[in-house]
Amino acid sequence: MSDETRITVTQNGPLSVKGPFKIVDAEGNTYDTGGRKRVALCRCGASTTKPFCDGTHSRIGFEAAARAVPASRESAA
Repeated sequence: MSDETRITVTQNGPLSVKGPFKIVDAEGNTYDTGGRKRVALCRCGASTTKPFCDGTHSRIGFEAAARAVPASRESAA
């Protein structure tokens, strides 16, 4: 089993975080994840449990790009 942290962008849904991680707010406070090794983070902005996903994205019809975009020449320079 890998200790690697993996963040997966789900299609029209949350960011799935799996592996060892810590989630910290803007003031440096750590969110209690209850020792879970996997969480879903909100991307739609409508969750009532932010930063965690509560499934609201499916009720509001959230749509977002979920594919990696190749780097541009400008960013590679």
